[in-house]
Amino acid sequence: MNDFRKAKKILDMEITQDRNLGRHWLSQENYVLKVLERFNMAEARSVTSPLTGHFKLSSKQYPKSPVEEEEMSRVPYASAVGSLMYVMICTRPDLAYAVSTVSRFMSNPGKQHWEAVKWVLRYCEGLRD
Repeated sequence: MNDFRKAKKILDMEITQDRNLGRHWLSQENYVLKVLERFNMAEARSVTSPLTGHFKLSSKQYPKSPVEEEEMSRVPYASAVGSLMYVMICTRPDLAYAVSTVSRFMSNPGKQHWEAVKWVLRYCEGLRD
């Protein structure tokens, strides 16, 4: 089977081509919008850096009380990090450091780790296209 039409979308990535200039662009704007809406970050104020120095993340910031454990069990931490990984791999290599940092705490994330993930989502809000 042959299909010689230009590709416009694949795996939630929009493809734009300018054959005269010989350039191609990939965009995951719609996917990023869906992710932001899923984690209630669509209206969040954007930030200019994927992860800043004020996040001092460590494995010692795990939930220490049963109340904190219950609260963090309702947080979709792994799903958010996985969504960020997909964006990073497909179109946003600038997220690599931030995603690798927050993914270290997937087994037992605390509030500070979740705040860092929300920060990365806010960064995506500012540069979603």
